[in-house]
Amino acid sequence: MQERDIVNDLLVGTKASINSYTTAIQECSNQQLRTTLQTLRDEAEQMQYQLFQIAEQKGYYTPAPAASTNDINSIKTTLSSAVNSANSKSNNFSS
Repeated sequence: MQERDIVNDLLVGTKASINSYTTAIQECSNQQLRTTLQTLRDEAEQMQYQLFQIAEQKGYYTPAPAASTNDINSIKTTLSSAVNSANSKSNNFSS
């Protein structure tokens, strides 16, 4: 197995772990376990970023081009509107 394949496999596995930790956190009612899972997720995210940096430096991974300021602002506006709409609907249910 080549180094490129190993790094990519580790990236994929780490991303899957992060998703699994996130799901477990969302469904966990035990605060001590929840905190432990959050710590594990945070560590996995740090490892994923380090692996990403290695892959990028070695040319194994090319990130998407940077988004323009207009694109970023458009997405922020869209997401803010969605959150405001959801909050408004949530407030209607609690009344």
